[in-house]
This record gives sequence, structure tokens and C-alpha cells, in this order.
Amino acid sequence: MTNYLEFEKPLAEIEGKAEELRAMARSNPEMKVEDEAKGLDKKASDLLADLYGDLSAWRKCQVARHPDRPHCKDYIEALFTEYTPLAGDRNFADDHAVMGGMARLEGRPVMVIGHEKGHDTKTRIERNFGMARPEGYRKAIRLMDLADRFGLPVVTLVDTPGAYPGKGAEERGQSEAIARSTEKCLNLGVPMVSVVIGEGGSGGAVAFASANRLAMLEHSIYSVISPEGCASILWKDAEKMREAAEALRLTAQDLKQLGICDHIVKEPVGGAQRHRAEVIKRVGSAVQTLLADLDGKDRKQLRKDRRDKFLKMGSKGLAA
Repeated sequence: MTNYLEFEKPLAEIEGKAEELRAMARSNPEMKVEDEAKGLDKKASDLLADLYGDLSAWRKCQVARHPDRPHCKDYIEALFTEYTPLAGDRNFADDHAVMGGMARLEGRPVMVIGHEKGHDTKTRIERNFGMARPEGYRKAIRLMDLADRFGLPVVTLVDTPGAYPGKGAEERGQSEAIARSTEKCLNLGVPMVSVVIGEGGSGGAVAFASANRLAMLEHSIYSVISPEGCASILWKDAEKMREAAEALRLTAQDLKQLGICDHIVKEPVGGAQRHRAEVIKRVGSAVQTLLADLDGKDRKQLRKDRRDKFLKMGSKGLAA
């Protein structure tokens, strides 16, 4: 069953009518409706291209949050072989919002880490909707330490609305864990490539994305706060999220201009949710290309590369 976003309602009506005609034909083979159904398919295809041809920042937020987009688990299963999951922070617990382990990407040993949101009600609750607790970030630190020790490149898949803001998380040192994870990213002596595959929310995303190279899917977002949160703070009105989304400059295109995003992975018309396998394949190719760009750099050069990237952030966009 296709999940339609608010702005896709006209598309839902057309595709629904086409499917209704075909269902009638299946129950009554004498009905000749294929030409009419194909006409509706063409109309739906044109409308889809029109809708996704010029998405506003707020609509990109909606697409980035689409429940049918491929998540971290889908990428790991499709792109990586010999994946060996590693669990726990060796201190408190295992956070299921964060998954990771050693694997091979086209035969190359890597450490892959990512936020997992889940795909249905049960798994979303189990994964805490991709919102990591302190033990999730400490697990990531442990895995990055392991990668650094054995010279494994680190690949992170970012998809979180933000770190979990609950009382227990705060009591266990949420902000300290995020800061330590960010610090670990910056100090790694191995190549690190991050991909924002959906939402990149606040410090919860930065703790996984302070990398040598950052890629973003075309309709993903990366921001210091959600548009709704920003609107609530600035205008005391969450309904001004559309204005906030524009002001935050959270799209991949804006962030590429500002020097934060290094590479945009193009999504087919209709977004990753309609072309899951193709998008996963494109992400795999992008990660391999970005890792190849870092080959041959020693530990000191990799740290300098990372430092230079962060010091230059924003200068290009501001100059423009």
C-alpha cells in the first residue's frame, strides 16, 4: 500500500482511479479499460514529475520523513556483505536506535554505523523512532575506536529527528555522550564518510556526521532544529514551520552551497520511497567514490582534511 504525503493527494486520486479501473477489469474480463487506465497512468506520471520538480523546503522535510524511504537496515542489508553487528556500550545497555558493525563494501573492510527508525509500529517503538540515547552514542564511540585501531574506514548513515530528550537520557549524560561522539569523529585517523539518508536532526546527527566527506540524498534535510521546533521558539507558533524550513536552509542544495554537504545523491522522480533499490545502489556508488577520494592520506592528513573542511563551512555561501 502506497503512503501519500499531504501534497500528493491529487496524485493519490488519479492513481487510485487507475487501480480501480484495473480491479474492475480483473473481476469482469469483458471490460476494456486498459486504454483509459494508461491515460490515467500518463496523467499521474506527469503530475508526479511536476510535484517533485520544484519542492519547497517544507515539502522536502515531508519527503525526508516519508515512512517508506529505505532506512539504515535496508542499506546495510543491500550494500554490505559479511556484516557482523556489534552491540552495547560496555557500560549501561544496547541502544536499538543505533546499529553498526564490521562489514565489507564491495570487498573493502569498513565499519558501518547508523540510526535506524524502524519500518512499522513495533520496530519504530523498539528503535525509539531513530532517536538515540547516551548508550547509543557511546556504542558508536566504541565502534569508531575499534575502526581506528584496526585501520577500517568508517561509514555512517544518518537518519534521526534528533537525540532522545527524555529524563533518563539526560540523567545518563546525553549532551556529554553527543559531544564525545562528535569529538571521536573529528579525531579519527581513518577515512570517514557520512550520508544523510533522511533526517539529520541537530546534535543527534552531528555526532555521526562530523566526517571527511558528507553526502546527502537529494530530498534529505540536515538542520540544527526541526522546522516545527524553530517556529515554536521564534514565533510561538508551530504552524509557521513552512517559513522556518525556508529560513533554516536545511536542504541538500542549500548545504552544498554552504560547503557543508560535499555530494548530493540524486533521487529518481518521486523520491527514494518509490525507487528504493535504485537509491540504495546510488548511495553505495557515492560512498565508494568518496572513500576513494580519501585513499592514500595518512592519519595526520585525514585529520587536517577534516579540520579544513569545518573551518571553511559557510564561507562560500556567505561570499555569494
